[in-house]
Amino acid sequence: MSAAEWKKRCEAEWGMRGSLMPDSVDWKFVCEAKPLGRNLLRNPAPHGLSKDAPPPEPELPEMPSDGPPRFQPDGDFSGWTTSTEVLPYDTSGIPPGAMICALPQYSWFSMEQVVDLKAEGLWEELLDDFQPEIVIQDWYEESQLHKSIYQLHVKLLAADKSTVISEHTVNPTEDLSTYSHTWKEVSHVFSGYGPGVRYVSFLHRLKNKFLNGFFPTLFTGSSVIVKPTKTSY
Repeated sequence: MSAAEWKKRCEAEWGMRGSLMPDSVDWKFVCEAKPLGRNLLRNPAPHGLSKDAPPPEPELPEMPSDGPPRFQPDGDFSGWTTSTEVLPYDTSGIPPGAMICALPQYSWFSMEQVVDLKAEGLWEELLDDFQPEIVIQDWYEESQLHKSIYQLHVKLLAADKSTVISEHTVNPTEDLSTYSHTWKEVSHVFSGYGPGVRYVSFLHRLKNKFLNGFFPTLFTGSSVIVKPTKTSY
């Protein structure tokens, strides 16, 4: 197809006209990339789990681990930049002179992706003038390992990757009095964020515990979706 035909195809698919659809854009690339309405994150479920099925019950070890402590869960984390922060032992609440056999050791496992919106097929006029909704979603396991087991920090970044145009942070506190062991949804919609957005930084951290065995907090269904809609100008 010609460049004009590719443009008409995109216009028909998303219902956009005028200055939002300049001839300077590579409409063949945009139409084939299909950047609107699809998940722009790579490998959104590294543990191979689905939010439509309950999280697996933790396996209790028959014997204490005789190896070094573990702080990173199993999974295929390709597409993610990962890091681990081992936390110091929490000895608060232990009376002086008490004999301690073992204490749990906690760690944060961090996973980040930075989405290049233009490389995914979005174009400057759409991002700057129309400012479509950018929808964030994530699901984490209610592992009840600790009162704080999940954190999310999403930033909309300018072309220099350091200027933050908008951001959203989630740091929930868990109710440890009731055991439900379900997936918990986290979501947010960015709208009316202003011009200049070129990247989305998606960073979440999940807490793990080591005590005679390794117990992770799992996640699935992470997504960054740009929708051909907007809620404000």
